[in-house]
Amino acid sequence: MGILCDYFSAPTDEAAAAVADVLGGPRAATDPGFEVVELKGIEPTVQLGTLEALLTGVDYDVVTRNPRWGKAAAVSDDGELLVISLTDELPVALAAASESRLREVAASWSETEEFGGHADPSILAEALIELAGLARRAAARDERIYCRVCV
Repeated sequence: MGILCDYFSAPTDEAAAAVADVLGGPRAATDPGFEVVELKGIEPTVQLGTLEALLTGVDYDVVTRNPRWGKAAAVSDDGELLVISLTDELPVALAAASESRLREVAASWSETEEFGGHADPSILAEALIELAGLARRAAARDERIYCRVCV
C-alpha cells in the first residue's frame, strides 16, 4: 500500500489544516475550494527535499533545516492523515523554472535513491509541470503550498 499525496495551495496554515479531516481531502473541501495536484507516492519531505536540492542547488541538509520543511499543519487519525507544509523556496523555484528545466531536473530526480531506480523521468516531468503550474497560481494569490498525506 502506498501513500496518497494531494498537493494544494492555501492562504494560511490554518486554512490548510482544515482539510485534514475532510472526507476526500482538499479537492472535496467546499469553503474554500482548493486546487489540487494528486501525486500518489511522491511524499513532501524526503522526495521533495531532494527535488528542492536539485532544482535550487541548495544542499539537502540546508533544505531540511528550513523551519517549514516537513512542518505538520495538522495531524489526524493517529498520524494516518497529515497536512504538511512545503518550504517557501520550492514553489518559488518550481514557478520560475521553464518546462525544459523541469524535464532536466526530473531526469536527475528519477535517478535518486528515494525512487530506488523505479521512477520514469517522463512521468516525474509531467508531475513537476503540474506542480509548477500550481505554484505559479498560488504565488499569484499569495498562497503557500501544502500536502495532505494519507497513509
